[in-house]
Amino acid sequence: MSDIDARLREDVHLLGELLGNTIREQYGDEFLDKIEQIRKGAKADRRGAVLEKAAGDELSASLNQLQEDELLPVARAFNQFLNLANIAEQYQLIHRRDESQPAPFESRVLPELLARLQREGHSNESLARQLGRLEIELVLTAHPTEVARRTLIQKYDAIAAQLALQDHRDLTTAERDQIRERLQRLIAEAWHTEEIRRTRPTPVDEAKWGFAVIEHSLWHAIPNYLRKADHALHAATGLRLPLEAAPIRFASWMGGDRDGNPNVTAPVTREVLLLARWMAADLYLRDIDHLASELSMQQASPALQAKVGDSVEPYRAVLKQLRERLRATRQWAHASLTASTPAPAEVLQNNRDLLDPLELCYQSLHECGMGVIADGPLLDCLRRAVTFGLFLVRLDVRQDSSRHSAAMTEITDYLGLGRYEDWDEDARISFLMKELANRRPLLPGYFKPSADTAEVLNTCKEVAAAPAASLGSYVISMAGAASDVLAVQLLLKESGVQRPMRVVPLFETLADLDNAGPVIEQLLLLPGYRARLQGPQEVMIGYSDSAKDAGTTAAAWAQYRAQERLVDICREQQVELLLFHGRGGTVGRGGGPAHAAILSQPPGSVAGRFRTTEQGEMIRFKFGLPDIAEQNLNLYLAAVLEATLLPPPPPEPAWRHLMDELAADGVSAYRAVVRENPQFVEYFRQSTPEQELGRLPLGSRPAKRRAGGIESLRAIPWIFGWTQTRLMLPAWLGWEAALSKALERGEGELLGQMREQWPFFRTRIDMLEMVLAKADADIARLYDERLVQPDLLPLGAHLRDLLSQACNVVLGLTGQSQLLAHSPDTLEFIRLRNTYLDPLHLLQAELLARSRQQEAAQDSPLEQALLVSVAGIAAGLRNTG
Repeated sequence: MSDIDARLREDVHLLGELLGNTIREQYGDEFLDKIEQIRKGAKADRRGAVLEKAAGDELSASLNQLQEDELLPVARAFNQFLNLANIAEQYQLIHRRDESQPAPFESRVLPELLARLQREGHSNESLARQLGRLEIELVLTAHPTEVARRTLIQKYDAIAAQLALQDHRDLTTAERDQIRERLQRLIAEAWHTEEIRRTRPTPVDEAKWGFAVIEHSLWHAIPNYLRKADHALHAATGLRLPLEAAPIRFASWMGGDRDGNPNVTAPVTREVLLLARWMAADLYLRDIDHLASELSMQQASPALQAKVGDSVEPYRAVLKQLRERLRATRQWAHASLTASTPAPAEVLQNNRDLLDPLELCYQSLHECGMGVIADGPLLDCLRRAVTFGLFLVRLDVRQDSSRHSAAMTEITDYLGLGRYEDWDEDARISFLMKELANRRPLLPGYFKPSADTAEVLNTCKEVAAAPAASLGSYVISMAGAASDVLAVQLLLKESGVQRPMRVVPLFETLADLDNAGPVIEQLLLLPGYRARLQGPQEVMIGYSDSAKDAGTTAAAWAQYRAQERLVDICREQQVELLLFHGRGGTVGRGGGPAHAAILSQPPGSVAGRFRTTEQGEMIRFKFGLPDIAEQNLNLYLAAVLEATLLPPPPPEPAWRHLMDELAADGVSAYRAVVRENPQFVEYFRQSTPEQELGRLPLGSRPAKRRAGGIESLRAIPWIFGWTQTRLMLPAWLGWEAALSKALERGEGELLGQMREQWPFFRTRIDMLEMVLAKADADIARLYDERLVQPDLLPLGAHLRDLLSQACNVVLGLTGQSQLLAHSPDTLEFIRLRNTYLDPLHLLQAELLARSRQQEAAQDSPLEQALLVSVAGIAAGLRNTG
C-alpha cells in the first residue's frame, strides 16, 4: 500500500469514527450497529471491483428491512460518509510534504515547462512576454448537480483545515486532543444541518454561491499562484511578471444564462451585476483596512508626496482616500438593489481608479528601498485588483437563437415587412445588414411588444446600461447561421448598446459543428462586420448537446474538425480567434482533466487565449479550497502556455481517415440505441431517477427545454440519470462498436500508434477508461431488477453487455489487465468510495420503487431520503453532471 493510501485511510477512518459518535448520540447504539452492518456488508460484497450476487442479496435484504423512519437517517449517514471521504481525498492532494518526498505535479508543472521551452529555443524575453500576455478565462456556471448547501460547504472547508493542523508533527497530546474535539464538533454541526435545500435556489442564490467561492477560496488563491508563477519565471529567466499581468480571469453565467430558464430575467441580471459590485467593494475594503494598518512608513516618493501633500503617513493617507471611495461604492451598489440610484462622483467606475493609488504606493515603496514591504500584502491586493477588477466577474448573457428569431418576427410583422421566420437566410442577412448600417431606430417608441419579446429587448437594455467591463460575451445557443449573430447585434443596437460587444455563436449539434466554419467565414466576409468585432472572433463549441445528439465518439471528432476549420478560416481572414469550450464536468459532457484536454486541442486553436466553462459541483472540487484552487490554476496556466508555444503536430492522414470511420461507426451505434430503439425512452425513465430529478429542488433551471423525448432533455439530467445508476451510458456508448470494428478491420496497430503519438486520441481513450472504471454493470442490474418492467429487462441486459464490450476493447487497446492499473491512487479513491456508494445505490433503488408506488409528497421523509441519496451518489462519483 502506498503512503497516500495509508494516510488517506487513516483520515477516512478518523472522520468515519467521529461521524459514528454523532449518529450514536442521536439514534443510539442499535441504529449505529445497523449502519455499520450495512457498511461492512457493502465492503464484503466487493471482491476486486465486482459486487457478488449472494452477498449483494444479503445487503439488499438488510436495506429493504429498514423502517420508513429509518430511510432518511441511513441515506444521510452514507451521504455524510462520502462527503467526509471527499474532504480526506482533497486534503491528501495538498497535505504537507517533507523534503524527502517529490513535489506534486501541479507544483512542478510550470518550472519544468519553462526549462523545456528554453531547451526548445525560446528566449527568456519571449517566455516572459508570452506568460504575461496569456488570456485564460474560466466561466463559472450554475448547474443543478451542485446539490450541497453553502453552509455545509463552509463546514467541510473547516474540517479540511483541521486535518491540515493535525498533520503537524510537533503537536503535543493536548493539541491533538483539541483538534479531535474540533473535528467532532464540526462533524456534529454538519450532521445536524439539513444538507438539502427544501426549495429550488433562485438564479440570484446561484450567483451568491459563485461569489462565495471567490470570497472563500479564489481571492486567496489568485495572489498565491501568481507569486509562484513569478518566482518560477524569475528563476528560469531572471525576468518578472509585469504588475498588470492577469493570465487567468473569471466570468460567470450565474444570473446571465437565460437559455431555457424563465427564472433569469432582465431584473435578475441587473441585480446580479450590482451584487458583484457590492461584493468586490466589500472584499477590497477588507484588504485596504489591513494595508492601512500595516503601511505606517513615512518615507515616500515625490509622486506620492505630491498626491497627499505634507502628510506624516503618506501611504495611509492615499489608502484612506481609496477606502472612502470603496465605502461609497459599496453603499451605492447596496442602495441600487432596491431603487435605481444615480452613482455619486465618489463611486469607483473605472478599474484605474482602484489600481492607480495601489500602484503609486507600490512604486514609492520600491523607490525608497522598501521593496520587501511592497512585495507583501500590497502586491497581493494589486494582483487581485488586476484579476477581479471592480466587477469581480464578467457576466455573460446567453439566450437561445429561437427567442431572437421570434422577437425579430414580431418586429418585422409589426412594421408590415412580413414574417422574419419565413424568410430564407439571404433575405434575413440582407435585412439585418441594412438595419445595422441605418442610423435611425428600427422601432417607434410606442411599440408594445409581447412579454417574450419585451424580455429579450429588456435584457439588451440592461446590457446597454451596464459598464462594459462588467460584461463578457452574448452567447447564442443553438446557433446555426450567420443571421443568428447579426440578429443579436441588431437587437443590441436597437436597445442602445453603442460599444462593440462579443456576440458569440454556440455550435452544439453535429450538423451545426460541421457548419461552424462556413458560418464564421460568411460573417467575416460581410461588409462592416469586422468593424463591429473590435477584438477576436469568439466561437463557442458545445460539448454536452453534441454528445447527446451523436455520442462522444462522433461529437469529439466533430468538435476537433470544427476547431481546425475555424483556425484556418480566421488565419486566412487575418482575424484573431478565441475558442470558448462549453465543457461539462463529466466525460459525457466533454469533461475530464483540464490539463490533458487543453494539450489535446488542434494545433493553433490555443494561441495564448483560452475560454472554458467550469460547471456545477466541479467548481467546488477544483476551486473550493485555496490550495486546491492554486493547483488547478497552475495546471491551466502551464497547459495554455504549452499549447501555445509547443502545439501538437497535426494528425497524420491515416489517423484522420480512421477517426472518420470511428466517428461514423460510433454515431450509428449510438443512435441505433438512443433514437431507433422504440423501448429506449421508456427504459431510461424506468431504470434511472430521471423523472424524480425534475421534481427535486436542485437548480433554478427546469430539467427540460420543452415537452418531448430524449431530444427535449437538457444534457445535465440526461447524464445525471445514467450516472446515478452507474451505467454511465452517454460517456461510452458508440465507442465499443467503433473500436471493435476497427480491430476487426485489422487496424489495431494504427490505433496503438494514434494513442501513442496523437494527444487528442490519447486523451479521449484516457477519459473513456476513467469513466468505464467508475461504471458498474452489477449496480445498474440491481436498479433494473427493482424498477424496470419485465418486457424492458432484455434492453438493460443488452446495454450492460455493450458496457462489458467497451471495457474489454479499452483493456485490449491499453494492454492492461485492469482498468486504471496505471493509476493506483485513482483506483484507491474509487475503491474507498464504493464501500459507501453501494448501500446508497441499493437504497436509492428501493426508495425509487417505494416513491413510484406511493406517489410520495415532495417534503415527505421518503422524498427527502431520495434526494439525499442523489446528493450522496453525486458527491461520491465527483464528476457527475
